[in-house]
Amino acid sequence: MIKNKRILVLGGAGSVGSELVRQLARINKIFIIDQNETETFNLREELKAKGCWVHSRTGDIRDKETIIDVFEDFKPQYVFHTAALKHVTPNEEYPLEVIQTNIIGTYNIMMEAKKWECLEKFVFISSDKSVNSSSIMGISKRMGEVMVCNQGTKFITVRFGNVLGSRGSVIPIWQRQIDEGMPITITDEKMMRYFMTIEDACELVIKAAEEGKGGEIFILDMGKPINIFNLARDIVLKSGRDIPIKIIGKRSGETLEEKLMTEEEEKRAIRKGKFFIIKR
Repeated sequence: MIKNKRILVLGGAGSVGSELVRQLARINKIFIIDQNETETFNLREELKAKGCWVHSRTGDIRDKETIIDVFEDFKPQYVFHTAALKHVTPNEEYPLEVIQTNIIGTYNIMMEAKKWECLEKFVFISSDKSVNSSSIMGISKRMGEVMVCNQGTKFITVRFGNVLGSRGSVIPIWQRQIDEGMPITITDEKMMRYFMTIEDACELVIKAAEEGKGGEIFILDMGKPINIFNLARDIVLKSGRDIPIKIIGKRSGETLEEKLMTEEEEKRAIRKGKFFIIKR
């Protein structure tokens, strides 16, 4: 159990980041860096009302001075890096933005963390889009994995599938379309994706922080991928409404299938309970 620690959560107002903060704040001191001032403030107030020690700074991981100031003031023992640009299509349109956040921002945090002897674990959140990627977002996450895993001890990566209910997840988008009486849109009938819940995601992140020694990639065994068209059809049936499904075509950077590991990684992966662990 991670207990009585000073924990820095980058992107702590996001879907996975905020759930991590909620779970860890009960028995730890938490500092959040996030650009979303309102959501960060609301989360702080929610947890402070429960007696938790939570502080935050509205800031950008691209800014080295912000990162340096927080490390100097807070001296974190655990760092959970969940901050990222995550949407494939906008990042294809403006690749410089994802490079500055997902690569340079990650580098800024990682290099500052290395300076501090108090650091016990650094956990970087990656994506299954990093595997055999055809998108700038996936490539940026792959570069993050390589940078972090090559730091050796204390530095660990967690690779996610699609997180149900998170910002950018397809489910909230479909729900909004249903509420507005619009057709549900999918890009291709053959598209397959892995899905996990926010709770599963946070369990994986905390388990990696507890068990990781350094240089590993932790991956949850998510079973078989799900066909997006079948998922959309099930949601329409559950809605009880006559909602059409509209095929809009695969967008730039998207793939029909995503993998949790490369073929080479599959040969080296070690299974431990519900997880796969790949050692660099």
